[in-house]
Amino acid sequence: MDFTQRLLEQFLVLAEEKHFGRAAERLSMSQPPLSQAMQRLERGLGATLLDRRPGDLRLTPAGAAFAVEARRLLDARSAVVERVRRVAQGLEGVVRVGYVSILSHRHLPRLLRAAAEELPGLRIHLHQDSTATLVEMLRSGTLDLAFIRDPLPVADELVAHDFAVEHIVAALPHDHRLAGSDSLALEDLCDDDFVLLNGTALPGLALQARLACREAGFTPRCRADADDLTGLLGYVAAGLCVSLMPEDLRDFPVPGIAFVPLRGSSPYLRTTIAAVRRADADAAVHRLLDLVARHSRR
Repeated sequence: MDFTQRLLEQFLVLAEEKHFGRAAERLSMSQPPLSQAMQRLERGLGATLLDRRPGDLRLTPAGAAFAVEARRLLDARSAVVERVRRVAQGLEGVVRVGYVSILSHRHLPRLLRAAAEELPGLRIHLHQDSTATLVEMLRSGTLDLAFIRDPLPVADELVAHDFAVEHIVAALPHDHRLAGSDSLALEDLCDDDFVLLNGTALPGLALQARLACREAGFTPRCRADADDLTGLLGYVAAGLCVSLMPEDLRDFPVPGIAFVPLRGSSPYLRTTIAAVRRADADAAVHRLLDLVARHSRR
């Protein structure tokens, strides 16, 4: 039997009022249709729910049991409707978020804290990987959102939202001749050995470093390369090379490295952090992006 919401509500009002006339009035209907509906309900269940006596209406034991279950059904139905609406509005659900490792110490905690406060119904699953892998996971649909550094033009099915800009600084061994400087010009490092990104994991940032050096009038003497920014830190800390890195890496407690600001306004001395999503992203992703935009301005 189809227990419609209206039928369950009719029975529960009648169970409360224990009077067909008053129940019909509360339900904004006449008494005969209500009586007929209760008879159909009893036939459908194969049980007597109401003890009808002149001037007295009571629930049978079966009716009392059905009243409990009818309330549970209505509550469950309301909960389902509410949850579906909240998911559709981006207030509940699961969002799969990817990020490059170096963003995990500042930008990612800010997002997680804001989401916990403002969107407590969302569950965020995190995945760390390289930029190239994260972009491919977005394209394949295994990620919903990715935070990457300095993205190159993305595929048509992806959309990038820039939310932060960082300056590029010089990373020097602690005993380097310029390690104690307040700032330096990039050309001051023209005779030093460099460790640079190889362009696989962060192609945009790798190209920027070389273009910045070229703009400063020299080609960097590359002694080593690395797949990611943490690899650059290791070479510099070992005292083997200098490098160019986003300023946020100063927050990493790596001994043996001095970070020195670079003078000049070259566009190659800035790097962009972007949130990348699919073009068909759902409401929860857009709510997270709104959080990112609002909190990145603070």
